[in-house]
Amino acid sequence: MGELDLIQRIVIWILPVVLAITVHEVAHGWVAKLFGDTSAQQAGRLTLNPIPHIDPVGTLLVPAMLLISTALLQTGMFVFGWAKPVPVSWQRLRRPKQDMAYVAAAGPAANLVMALLWGLFAHLMIRVLAGGSEVVVPLVLMGVAGIFINAILMVLNMLPLLPLDGGRVVTSLLPVNMAVKFARMEPYGLVILLALLFTGMLQWILGPPLMWVLALLSTTTGLSGAQYLGLLQVLMGH
Repeated sequence: MGELDLIQRIVIWILPVVLAITVHEVAHGWVAKLFGDTSAQQAGRLTLNPIPHIDPVGTLLVPAMLLISTALLQTGMFVFGWAKPVPVSWQRLRRPKQDMAYVAAAGPAANLVMALLWGLFAHLMIRVLAGGSEVVVPLVLMGVAGIFINAILMVLNMLPLLPLDGGRVVTSLLPVNMAVKFARMEPYGLVILLALLFTGMLQWILGPPLMWVLALLSTTTGLSGAQYLGLLQVLMGH
């Protein structure tokens, strides 16, 4: 497989990224509805139409800046983003404290399912490619992109840091007095996350679990580690 240009990479990444962040948010709203909170449904957010989920910064600005920096600096490709959070009213849940754990975990769980589906799709396309159909090469890479972006979103969101989903799960599991103290950290959560990102510690924290998840996914979906890494390097421009 030859090196991809920027436009080709955008085309390959766009569907996996949009689906990853959209389905993640829909999953939160859908599980909240199961437990009695219809806020997301009333807001029109239980839809796979990406438009209601678009966040100007997370869905448009950040991915665009990453793409531009890739083109200007000629670095490896990396795409990341997020959608507008669906509204969840914890007071409307039947068991607010316990049910919030399920609502929070639903997003990363949806990303795991999507990563598996993308892996199966990539495996199927590789079988087609082996039959001599070169036209499916972009579809193989799209499957790899789907695995990668969903694995990142799952692992990142399960960090025990508010306002991430992992922080919500921890808050639900802690005793009330400890949960109240832990929740007071939420205003500083984004600052902490950015500090971890810019100091390089976030990569150090996420690296081992991300590699474990990717290895598990590649095995589960029939892709060998060498196949996956080779395709990922083509996708990232390494």
